This record gives sequence, C-alpha cells and structure tokens, in this order.
Amino acid sequence: MPTEHLTEPPIIAILRGVLPEGCVEVAEVLYRAGIRAIEVPLNSPDPYASIAALVGHFENKCLIGAGTVLSAMDVQRTREAGGRLIVAPNVDTEVIHNGLQLGLEVVPGIATATEAFLAIRAGATRLKLFPAATYGPHHLKALKSVLPKNVMVFPVGGIGARDVKPWLEAGAGGFGFGSELFRPTFGLAEIEQRARELVAAVAAGKAGI
Repeated sequence: MPTEHLTEPPIIAILRGVLPEGCVEVAEVLYRAGIRAIEVPLNSPDPYASIAALVGHFENKCLIGAGTVLSAMDVQRTREAGGRLIVAPNVDTEVIHNGLQLGLEVVPGIATATEAFLAIRAGATRLKLFPAATYGPHHLKALKSVLPKNVMVFPVGGIGARDVKPWLEAGAGGFGFGSELFRPTFGLAEIEQRARELVAAVAAGKAGI
C-alpha cells in the first residue's frame, strides 16, 4: 500500500467534475507540481472510467481512487477500476470495513469526536474533517487532543493556500483540496499554478512548525 503518497506531500487532489477524456492531462500537471494522491468524486461524469484511465497512466506512481464513496458497492467498483483510495464525506462502517478488507486506503469523513472514534473503531487511521471551513482550526485542535497519535486528520473544504499554516499548527496531518485546486472551467496552466502554490504552502507550513 503506497501510504507514502499521503505523506510526501500530504495532499489529496479532489477532481470533482473531471471528464474521462481530460483527466490524465489534469493529473499530469498535478504530478509535475508534486501531488501524488488523486481522488475522483463519484458524482463526477463517468468516474470509474476516469479512475481506470488514471491508474493505467500512473500505475504505482500515484495513489488514485474515489471520493464521495457512500456504499460497499462504490468501494467494490472503485477497486475493479484499479483504485486504491476510498474517501467518504461521512462515517459508514460498512464502507470502511470493505475498503480495508480489499487492502485499500480509506479516509472517512468526520466532524465530531463521536464520529472520529466510530471511524477509528472500524479501522480507519486517516480521517477527513469535513467541511473544514465550517469548524475551523480550533475545532481540529480540540479533536486532536483526544485522538490516538497515529491518526492523521485531513481538513477538506474551503481551505486555500493562505489557510494552511493555522491548520497545520492545529494538528492537521494533510489536506484535501477541491475547488481551490480544480474546477472543470480551469485551464491546465491555472491548475498547475494553483497546485504549486498549495504544495509550497504546505511545505512552508510544515517547515515552520
């Protein structure tokens, strides 16, 4: 399991709305910028085709998978497409169990301590704080004070390059960047510029802690 793709740098690129015919070009500019983990949300057009195309292109150089995973069937179809990353907006123990049984990296969505410990009991060691902007770094800092040390929390939702440092200071283990990084209307040059800014912000923030 290429878990190092979630640590160097600790960024998941969220390509909501990406099209299968354009996903490899987008992912290539993200790769050049230093990002090594990519999720295709399942409410994107033909997401499994995009996942399969990305897996075929990158093989083991990137961690590729699905976001907005809501059922065990979603997990199975992601695995059949070659995906190895499962990201959810919520805690569904069946999704967590199925993903882990298939040897996948599973990142369920949480907001409260109750949800966090439910996900941890189901086997998750990486959690997605969602929507992060609603709760803020102080919320994460409070959560981190009671979570096991080996559990990484990835704030997702409403975070840009200027927001990275306070989240890292609060204990963020990584980030998921969606519309701050990619929208279907963005050109490749803009996506690459945004990716480089986010990678640099995370690196600088980590170095300053």
